[in-house]
Amino acid sequence: MKPYEERYIAHRGLFNNLDIPENSLIAFEEAVKNQYGIELDIQLTKDDKLVVFHDSSLKRMTGIDKNLIDCTYDELLQYKLLDTNEVIPLFKDVLNILEKDTPLIIEIKPEGRYLETTKRVVNLMQGYNGLYNIESFNPYVVYYLKKNEPQIIRGQLAYNSINDKNSKVNFFLKIILTNLLFNFINRPDYIAYQHSDMNNLSFRIVSKIYHAECVAWTIKSQKELEEAKKYYKCFIFDSFIPDKD
Repeated sequence: MKPYEERYIAHRGLFNNLDIPENSLIAFEEAVKNQYGIELDIQLTKDDKLVVFHDSSLKRMTGIDKNLIDCTYDELLQYKLLDTNEVIPLFKDVLNILEKDTPLIIEIKPEGRYLETTKRVVNLMQGYNGLYNIESFNPYVVYYLKKNEPQIIRGQLAYNSINDKNSKVNFFLKIILTNLLFNFINRPDYIAYQHSDMNNLSFRIVSKIYHAECVAWTIKSQKELEEAKKYYKCFIFDSFIPDKD
């Protein structure tokens, strides 16, 4: 994880969601140009193309009220990101613009065909010579990597979801995920925890018991960054430019 500690990680690329949309080729180019690492989100289209996009719905970023997993890639090419000329990129096209020393964090979205998505990402990355690791909120993804691809650095994404009224996860599972109870089986190499939940007791205990790297998401100001440095070693940011150390 040392390369990830040495650079701040640009969340969905270096974007402003005006002329530079999140998870767009131009956002990733900006992150590379400014020597940041990159965190991005992977989903699988209806016709089995790996694309980089965060939401399950296209509505926020394109204005189209459809779910991404119900669309083919050719269909997605018709939709522009936030009224720019940018479109939802193929994951392989993003890889082509990265430098070999760009620390890359690949998030497998927990919805849809997450295991098939994971398998296809693993297969694609066999031909990639740069730095990367894979993370997910879905503990089954982390378990799959542990069991089948132990050479890949794996991360468990989590936050205090118990009070998240927008989450569709049942309350019992929220308790398990918030308190990282799957980690006793999955043994992730790092825990990516929402920085504002850093005082969660289970997060503190589990990270120390298993000596897991602590990754903070998503830092949105210099003040938050300085506070998070007390507990985390790696930092995913957006909405501001971090001061140079």
